[in-house]
Amino acid sequence: MSALRRNVTDQAADAAVDQACRALRLPTVRARFGEIADAAEREHLTYRGFLAELFMTECEERDRRRSDRQIKAAGFPRSKWLADFDYTANPMVNPAVVNTLAGCTWVTRGEPLCLIGDSGTGKSHLLIALGAAAAIAGHRVRYTLAAKLVNELVEAADEKVLAKTIARYGRVDLLCIDELGYMELDRRGAELLFQVLTEREEKNSVAIASNESFSGWTKTFTDPRLCAAIVDRLTFGANIIETGSDSYRLAHARAARQTTT
Repeated sequence: MSALRRNVTDQAADAAVDQACRALRLPTVRARFGEIADAAEREHLTYRGFLAELFMTECEERDRRRSDRQIKAAGFPRSKWLADFDYTANPMVNPAVVNTLAGCTWVTRGEPLCLIGDSGTGKSHLLIALGAAAAIAGHRVRYTLAAKLVNELVEAADEKVLAKTIARYGRVDLLCIDELGYMELDRRGAELLFQVLTEREEKNSVAIASNESFSGWTKTFTDPRLCAAIVDRLTFGANIIETGSDSYRLAHARAARQTTT
């Protein structure tokens, strides 16, 4: 080390660190270097300890920004987190099962997930929250409503870009399809949805939330054979959670009204 560097002032050192961080693209180190250096001095950290703290802070911030980008790219309509799910309001949902799913091994294995239950029982909350957990874990996730997905596929077929659209949905690690079963699909729409599911079968995960039990899916997919094939695609090796029929949103609203009264 030269004499010049040994005798460098704190002001000059800060300027040199700032310049180096710009060149090396280390925005968090650049922003927090002074704060961390002062803390290291107060706590009598070794040079190695100081460097470790500095670079760990950069890595943690990069992980946070990556998670934010992944969640934004997923297209969730609102933020939902597993920590906020009220298991006491819906005792049918087993916390241990959900905690296991939060580890995202099922996404790595390409397994399906089916959340079945009436409106207000927490299906969409779990679908979005588990999708967010997968995104934070580094998986590519995409959320869509069933009707919106089918409409997009029909438009893609009309515009002769169906293969490209199906391939785009096939590339994500986890495709979350919400509100499956809320409306009847004509044969063409059902067949296009089946193509997406076939593209992903045993390769990439699909998670669905439906207000209909599997036996009631004939209301959505009116062709019995096609309905059976779709059920088969979504249930083979699947994780299935039944959220029941008691709406805790309705119960919460009633309780709030009674309290007000």
